[in-house]
Amino acid sequence: MADPHLWWQSGIVYQIYPRSFQDSNGDGIGDLAGITSRLDYLEWLGVDAIWISPCFKSPMKDFGYDVSDYRDIDPIFGTMADFDVLLSETHKRGLKLILDFVPNHTSDHHAWFLESRSSGDNPRRDWYIWKDPRRDGGLPNNWLANFGGNAWTFDAHTGQYYLHSFLAEQPDLNWRNPEVQQAMFDNLRFWLNKGVDGFRVDVMNAIIKHADFPDNPPNPLWKEGQHPFRRLIPDYSQDQPEVQDIVRMMRSVFDEYKDRLLIGEIYLPIERVVRYYGTNGDGAHLPFNFQLLTKPWDAQLISRTIDRYEAALPPGAWPNWVLGNHDRPRIATRVGRAQAPVAAMALLTLRGTPTLYYGDELGMEDVHIPPDKLVDPPGIEIGPEAGRDPERTPMQWDATTNAGFTGSREPWLPVAENYAHVNVEILSHDPSSILSLYRRLTDLRRAEPALSIGSYTSVPAEGAVLAYVRKHKDSRFLVALNMGSSSAELPLGEMKGNITLTTFHFREGEHVAGRLDLRPDEGVIVRLA
Repeated sequence: MADPHLWWQSGIVYQIYPRSFQDSNGDGIGDLAGITSRLDYLEWLGVDAIWISPCFKSPMKDFGYDVSDYRDIDPIFGTMADFDVLLSETHKRGLKLILDFVPNHTSDHHAWFLESRSSGDNPRRDWYIWKDPRRDGGLPNNWLANFGGNAWTFDAHTGQYYLHSFLAEQPDLNWRNPEVQQAMFDNLRFWLNKGVDGFRVDVMNAIIKHADFPDNPPNPLWKEGQHPFRRLIPDYSQDQPEVQDIVRMMRSVFDEYKDRLLIGEIYLPIERVVRYYGTNGDGAHLPFNFQLLTKPWDAQLISRTIDRYEAALPPGAWPNWVLGNHDRPRIATRVGRAQAPVAAMALLTLRGTPTLYYGDELGMEDVHIPPDKLVDPPGIEIGPEAGRDPERTPMQWDATTNAGFTGSREPWLPVAENYAHVNVEILSHDPSSILSLYRRLTDLRRAEPALSIGSYTSVPAEGAVLAYVRKHKDSRFLVALNMGSSSAELPLGEMKGNITLTTFHFREGEHVAGRLDLRPDEGVIVRLA
């Protein structure tokens, strides 16, 4: 009987930040041809799909998240011919290709916005969100921009303000306008018709705003020195009920094609995230679950979080887990080098689709960026602590100049100082390295359905230990993770078996019964008898 699970349910997604993966032309910036040249590595690593952050035409005020043409490749990344080669070569290797869709806003250089801004009665005026000043001449409301300052910019030519949830160069589209909806859905179809296997949708929960644009309430928990955007609670600028209608319409576009994947970026509590699955499976296939990104690295807290998440999933919904991305500090920085292998084991053994961020398989850490090298807008406008440059630095391929990322004298962001010994070439030949662990985990996950599509059952554990059983048919695996720096033990009760894989690989084959002793910072997978 054929496995009823879809490719994205049993598979592993690998996120590539294209500026930082591989430069093919020596300009210091990664590009599509560079990604193509590294596909053999991704196939070797054992991932099933690559997700590429925005590569569309853009003035690059927000490094591709300000799109000026949704149907063209930015020259920085290459040409449409380069994209076609990348797509073809990806598919030749049995891999899938996922692109990034930015629906909340366009660039202020987009032809639509130039028309909208040209006059108050232009046919595309209502494609964006324009508002009159208040009677006192002030801003339409108190909404804040994610990258600092208020969310409104005055246009002297037409005498109105336009809304921008991020930079002023990123005006928000009016998704209540049916013409906007259809134009954006047609942009999706353009790429889906080319054979793209799916899209990750940027800030999915923010694309509809409250119709009356009331002030957002103050956040009583906000303190001076915290990110200024959090000063207000975005009750009216995000997660409006009508957004579910847009997600359903978007899903219907994907359903016009076979086996295409719709992912939503949604930073919300679990109970609100799961709404984006829709009703009767008509929402996003995978509303991103960022719990491992946002929660403290505490075994008991994470165990409760997993149980909450599993319990909140609608019937038939498929879970997913994210360990790192281009907007958050790297996992090895968040939890420490010693715990990074344990985190890898968690990501690749929890129930659901895992998403891996490029370089995390090497244990790459955040890189200190000197003030004169900062390029990320919030890092420049708000302060380095708000910037995302440290987690976007070039991939470390080998010990040659610039880690093999570029032949340019200077890459767009500095390369980590440890690249000479933390790189693909060295770690791939070290059986005890974190890269070798990732490779063994992906191999085991692919060979054992219990670890990819099997059920999940939590196992009672104390202290710094997180434990659970994955089961498929007659096959069962115990996963035990010591998320602390001291030795620990897990009572096994009636369970017994042999260790299949550990973060300390010399224990593999060891028989365990009665209890499982865990070294500090150790993760263990036991094949249960």
